Amino acid sequence: MGLLSNRVGKESLKPGDHIYSWRTAYIYAHHGIYISDNKVVHFTRRGQEVATGTVLDLFLASSGPARSQVPCSTCTPPEDDHGVVASCLDCFLSGGILYRFEYSVSPAHFLTKARGGTCTLAVADLDEIVIHRAKYLLDNGFGCYNVFKNNCEDFAIYCKTGLLVLDQRGIGQGGQAVSIVGGPLAAVLSTPLRLVTTNVYGMAATAVGMYCASRYAADIGSGMRRDVVKVSVEDLTRRLANGMLQVMEPLGSPTIVS
Repeated sequence: MGLLSNRVGKESLKPGDHIYSWRTAYIYAHHGIYISDNKVVHFTRRGQEVATGTVLDLFLASSGPARSQVPCSTCTPPEDDHGVVASCLDCFLSGGILYRFEYSVSPAHFLTKARGGTCTLAVADLDEIVIHRAKYLLDNGFGCYNVFKNNCEDFAIYCKTGLLVLDQRGIGQGGQAVSIVGGPLAAVLSTPLRLVTTNVYGMAATAVGMYCASRYAADIGSGMRRDVVKVSVEDLTRRLANGMLQVMEPLGSPTIVS
């Protein structure tokens, strides 16, 4: 297990695994759920999507399956344009390297990761439940794509845990969005140290500490978030259809479980 991610071989995959592959020089990773028979269910920017309005949109277009002049003989075009698609493993990887997302990691292990979006403190559900959620969302969709609030990592984490973020105005349950925001934010917050010290190393250490603290606090399994709910996939799609996603109880109150 490296500091960036957990590389695995295709032969080690099992149904229900949360997998991902880095895109565009490790700027962004695309995530999905391996369901068996060389197939991956994943959430893309296809159909309804919300762009960031920033340079990030140039990189995030790679979140979809690979496109070529010759159609893939094993991938089936989606019937509904709702963003959740099933692709063969090769198209999902799009020429990238295969990694497996880790669950139930220790706080120490979580903090040693140089990047978010590779592991979580949260506990994964049984593989059969994970596969059921992925297949159900393949038929019913996962709402509107948003890079910071509802992206491919959020989709995969929901399939694995059943956990969602209650307040859709904030950052979702995925870790790589926190990394994108947390790094620059930590640097900005550490800037006032210049008033009391010019020690570059001290300021850098403080920025790193703030970055790690923000990642830990934002992780969906840290126990520090009060905006997290556990909801069944059937109820999720019903609420999405009716625009009622925020009408749920946070963890600590009665929850809707799979």
